[in-house]
Amino acid sequence: MWLRTSCNFTFDIQFPTPFIWMLRPRSGPLQWVAREEFRVKPQVPVFEFTDPFGNLCQRLVAPPGRFELNTSSDVHTPDRIDQGFGEPMILVQHLPESVLPYLLPSRYCESDRFNLMATQITAGEKPGYDQVAAINRWLKSSIRFEPGSSDIPVSAVEVNQRQVGVCRDLSHLGIALCRALTLPARMVVGYLYDLKPMDLHAWFEAFVGGRWYKFDPTQTSLRGGYVATGYGRDAADVAIYNQFGPPVYPLSNKVQIEKLDLEDPRD
Repeated sequence: MWLRTSCNFTFDIQFPTPFIWMLRPRSGPLQWVAREEFRVKPQVPVFEFTDPFGNLCQRLVAPPGRFELNTSSDVHTPDRIDQGFGEPMILVQHLPESVLPYLLPSRYCESDRFNLMATQITAGEKPGYDQVAAINRWLKSSIRFEPGSSDIPVSAVEVNQRQVGVCRDLSHLGIALCRALTLPARMVVGYLYDLKPMDLHAWFEAFVGGRWYKFDPTQTSLRGGYVATGYGRDAADVAIYNQFGPPVYPLSNKVQIEKLDLEDPRD
């Protein structure tokens, strides 16, 4: 399906404020970006770089006064999400080097604290995709997804204690449980078509059977319509923006995603 995404931020800046943004999607195996815009007002120099996880990032310094940032993209994504029941766990010695960082504990995914719990949740499951699917089912049934329940990143340990969280929090716990079983897992942020309430979204992926598979414990079923803008170990790596200096908060933030009636670019 073809999707048009947009995200608009407005700030009232008091002092020159450095930002690093991560809102530009990249083309890859599961999405093709045909059109993309990144505009700021007033116009200031913007410097782009690629971070260690392959994400497109933009550096700029917002001047005092009203500052606006607007992004938009037309992206082709699959209508359906692949599932891989039966896909095996890949032994560590056979994993690609690029995947190895997603095995280790990270700031918000304390996987070294979850070995026993992960083993209990996945008891009887075939190592690999089936274990991750069991973790995803457990998250849906055991942790309440409640938009707006936390406005700062919550670690896997914390969300397990609270038993409630936003999409980012449930992903942290899912990732920690996967890594506790030596299954590489990473966080993804971006857009989801027909998400309610509409906002930027987070989910997680696990590497089994030689590829990454998508999991989303906040949705009743996997469906098409995901557009990724950032990948990382946890929320610390995939912030939509990082701002430095005296804190500033958006006056407004509007996220939209609509379905377009266009042909598959590969036909």
